[in-house]
Amino acid sequence: MTQPAKPDLVTVNVDGREVSVPKGTNMIEAARLAGVDVPHYCYHPKLTVVGNCRMCLVEMGLPAVDPATKQPVMDPATGKQKINWVPRPTIACATNATPGLHIRTNTPSVKDCREGVMEFLLINHPLDCPICDQAGECRLQEQSMGYGRGYSRFIEHKNVKPKRTQLGPRVTLDDERCILCSRCIRFCKEVAKDDVLGFVDRGSYSTLTCYPGKELANNYSLNTVDICPVGALTSTDFRFKMRVWFLKQTNSIDTESSVGANTVVWSREGVIYRITPRRNDEVNDTWMTDSGRLLFKEVRQENRLTAVQVDGQASSLDIAIHTAAELLKAGSVAVVGSGRSSVEEQFLTKKIADTLKASTQLVARVGQGDKILLSADRNPNVRGALVTGLINRLPEAQLSQLGAAIDAGKVKTVLAINEDLSAAGLTQAQLGKVAIVYVGTHANATSAAARVVLPTLTVFEKSGTLVNQQFRIQKFHAAIPGLAGAVNDLVVLGKLLAKVGGSSAPTDLTGVWAQLVGEVAVLAGLSFAKISDTGVVLNASDFANLVFPEGETLHYKPAAASAPVPA
Repeated sequence: MTQPAKPDLVTVNVDGREVSVPKGTNMIEAARLAGVDVPHYCYHPKLTVVGNCRMCLVEMGLPAVDPATKQPVMDPATGKQKINWVPRPTIACATNATPGLHIRTNTPSVKDCREGVMEFLLINHPLDCPICDQAGECRLQEQSMGYGRGYSRFIEHKNVKPKRTQLGPRVTLDDERCILCSRCIRFCKEVAKDDVLGFVDRGSYSTLTCYPGKELANNYSLNTVDICPVGALTSTDFRFKMRVWFLKQTNSIDTESSVGANTVVWSREGVIYRITPRRNDEVNDTWMTDSGRLLFKEVRQENRLTAVQVDGQASSLDIAIHTAAELLKAGSVAVVGSGRSSVEEQFLTKKIADTLKASTQLVARVGQGDKILLSADRNPNVRGALVTGLINRLPEAQLSQLGAAIDAGKVKTVLAINEDLSAAGLTQAQLGKVAIVYVGTHANATSAAARVVLPTLTVFEKSGTLVNQQFRIQKFHAAIPGLAGAVNDLVVLGKLLAKVGGSSAPTDLTGVWAQLVGEVAVLAGLSFAKISDTGVVLNASDFANLVFPEGETLHYKPAAASAPVPA
C-alpha cells in the first residue's frame, strides 16, 4: 500500500512549552498534544468550527516583525524574537497553528473569561443533575467544577423552556439544559445530510427545534445524543435506564454491514443497556447508525435457541456432536457458511468442509447502501470468508444451485451455519429431503427441520475478528456471558471437526490463531493480541478483481485524525 504523505509540521508555543503539530491544526488540538486541556463546548474535531460558546478563549501572541524591513524584532533581554500579544483573548478553536504562534491558557485574564462564560451558561440551566441522564459524562458539570466560579450571582427566576420534547422516534429533548452549542445542527447538516434542526427565537429564549413538518428521524439521529455535551438530547430507549458509572464498557464491531463501524457495548451484570460508537478515524470517525445500536436486543429475543436438540428432543452436547458427525460422515454433504461468522469460525468451517470434501457457499445479504456508514453488503465478514478460503467467489442471495443438487439427490446432508435455508430460497420440500445439522443463535424454519440443533452465541457473547470492506481485520470482545444452554461457536465447530476428522481440533481463539497464521498467508505474523483496537489492513490484492454489490464502496470519507482522543 502507498504510505500517506507526512504532514508539514510547525512549532507553536503553549504555556511556554514548544510543541510540533501538523500545519493548520487548531490550537485546542495543539494544546492537547502538549498535554494542556482547553475547555470547549461547541467545538468538535469532526465538525466545522463555529466559535459560538467562547469557552476556549486563550491569550494569543505572534512573533514580532518590523513592518518596514520584515525582519524579526528581537528582545534584548532574552535574545529571542519578541512576541506581540493580542490585547484581547482569542478563541482557540478558530485559531490555526502557524510557525511561532504562542498561546497562554492559564493567565488571570483567561481564567476570568472562562468563569464568565460558565456563569452565563448556568444562568438558565436547571439544577437537576441528580436526575439528569447525562450525569457521569456531562461536560458542563465537569467544566463548571474545573473552570467555574463555584457560586452564582444570579438572583432572578430562571427562564422555563419545554421539557420531554420528542424531536424524532429515538431522540428526546430537554430544552432547559441546551447550551446552544449547535453540534447537533452541524452534524445533521454536514454528516447525516439531513438538515432538519435549527434554533428559533433569540437570547435566553432561543430553543432547538425541527423545521416545520420535519422530524429528526434519520438513521444517524442518536449521534446527536453522543456529541451533546450536556443532558439536552437523550436517547429515548436508554433514558432513565441506568447510570453510566455502573456500566462496563467493551469494545466491539457493528455487524449490520461490511463497514465494520467500531463500537462500545455498555453492560451490567450480563445485561446490555446501550451501544455507542468508538472512534476510528480510518473507518467511522466517531459515528454509527441508529439501526446498529439496536442489535443487542437480539440477545434476549423470544426465538433465541438455548437448548441442544437431536430429532426434536433435548440432548447433551456430546451426543449431539456425535450424531451430527455421523450424519456428515455419511457423505453427499453441502456446507452453508455465514458471512456473519467470525474469521476464526469461518476457518474451522472450511476445515470441516475440506475434511468432508463438501461444497461450500455463503448467503449474500444485499440492501441499499446509504453512502455514509451502511453499505450494500449487509454481511459483516464476506471478506473474511475470502481471506480464509471458505469461498473463492462472491456469494449469491439464493441457494438455487444447492436446491437443484438436493432435488437431483446429490446432496443428502446440509451443515447450516447460522443461516435460514428457507429464507435463502430452499423450499420446505427440499428441506425435508436432507438431514440438516443447524448451528446458530435463533430459531427459524431451518432449525425446525433440522435433525441436530446446536445453539451458539451472538457477537455480544464471544470474541473474535471480522474483515470489513477495506479488508481491515478488526477485533470484537465478549461483553456479556452467553445465555444458559448456548455454546461458544468455536467449541461446537472444533468438536465437530475433531469428530469428523478423527483428530483433535482447536476450540478457542488461541488455538485457532495458532493454525490460522500458519495456513492463511495473508495473516502471517499476526495474532489476536497483535491486532490493535483500530484494526490492521490486510494485503487483499488477490481479491481486487471481485466486484462487490452496487453501493458497497464507502462513499463517506472519514476525516483525517485531528485529535488523539474524542472531544
